[in-house]
Amino acid sequence: MSHPTALQIATDRTVVKRAAKIAFVVGVIIAMINHGNKITSGTMDAAAWAKCALTFLVPYSVSTYSSVMSVRELLLSLVD
Repeated sequence: MSHPTALQIATDRTVVKRAAKIAFVVGVIIAMINHGNKITSGTMDAAAWAKCALTFLVPYSVSTYSSVMSVRELLLSLVD
């Protein structure tokens, strides 16, 4: 029986949708904590917007990694 690769799991529709939802919620919170004052005062420059956009990659990556590890662990437990 062939198991899916980590990349196949990470790009699975359900994993991507879950990670995107989590990244949106957590990303907004982190962006507001880190950049909220600049956003509300209208003083964001291009570098700050780039950092703000990158803020969303952290929760997306953590959620995806967690899902991949969980699925792999589940598949391995089913084999035993």
